[in-house]
Amino acid sequence: MINCKVMNVIKTRVKILDIVIIFAVLSLTLFISYFVYMKPQGKPQVLIRGQDNEWIFPITTVETVFVPGPIGKTIVHLDGQKAWIESSPCYNQTCEAAGAVSKQGQWAACLPNNVLLIIQGAFLEDNDVDAVVW
Repeated sequence: MINCKVMNVIKTRVKILDIVIIFAVLSLTLFISYFVYMKPQGKPQVLIRGQDNEWIFPITTVETVFVPGPIGKTIVHLDGQKAWIESSPCYNQTCEAAGAVSKQGQWAACLPNNVLLIIQGAFLEDNDVDAVVW
């Protein structure tokens, strides 16, 4: 039979090793998640999607875009650093009150007029290769 002291040492080591392994797995999971989900996917671009059209501009563009919709024209303004819905024919003007967007993942929308303004990472060029191609 195994001595009682030896059994206590084995139980203690297993508990410590369990904790070390769990900590290592959690740390690795957080590390990988950060680089997969939090890393920007290229230079930011402004995507404006209307009822029938779509516009894509680099965030550095200075432009005013007139987006037609079912209730009229929505005016989207880009000033080289941020973009916002300047005016819209909707009745409650929530889209204008949303303010400017400038970081990847931020968005504003005029739902009554079917207009979406979103900042996202750069799209791949035709000659770029992504993981799906391989």
